[in-house]
Amino acid sequence: MALTLDLRPVGISHDTTRRSVQLVAGLALYGGSMAMLTRSGLGLDPWDVLHEGLMKLTGLTFGTVTALASVAVLLLWIPLRQRPGIGTVANIVVISLTVDFVRLFLPEQDALGWQITNLVAGVVLNSLAAAIYVGARLGPGPRDGLMTGFAARTGKSIRFVRTVIELTVLAAGWLLGGTVGVGTVLYALAIGPLTQAFLPLVAWRGTRE
Repeated sequence: MALTLDLRPVGISHDTTRRSVQLVAGLALYGGSMAMLTRSGLGLDPWDVLHEGLMKLTGLTFGTVTALASVAVLLLWIPLRQRPGIGTVANIVVISLTVDFVRLFLPEQDALGWQITNLVAGVVLNSLAAAIYVGARLGPGPRDGLMTGFAARTGKSIRFVRTVIELTVLAAGWLLGGTVGVGTVLYALAIGPLTQAFLPLVAWRGTRE
């Protein structure tokens, strides 16, 4: 019988060093994997389709747009009565800085082989990164909190709320010129199962006391 994995947030005072390092490492890897996906040119996850569309519209860097979108999402937490944690703030800062840094050194890929390599590696590393930072249990990212907040307020399932949110941002991003392609489909199909597979390997299992 499989054990239930407890991922509820726990205060930073518990196992501070290990969990802080895990959080930052996971977020940095997440930002790096986002950069790989954007450079593949084969399609992005729904939120990054929106970020790329906004980048093209505003002329700002990808990381800056990601950070600003995260802050805008946090404002939606207010009526939903969601409370940010240290992981929420770190999510905005670390990911936005890392994705821009990696994009500086990782060029756009024109050869199909390298495009596929960046896409597949980006999806796998993105899943691992999500498991690492979520497994630190230091609070949800802005988009995760939006999803759980809407689910709690409406009584709808997490699956339903996530689907509605991601279809909405995907449509908005596509209309703004974001890249939708085979990578978008691959991400949608793979991110859940891969993250779930990685989580038991990296999740912190201390107490909530």
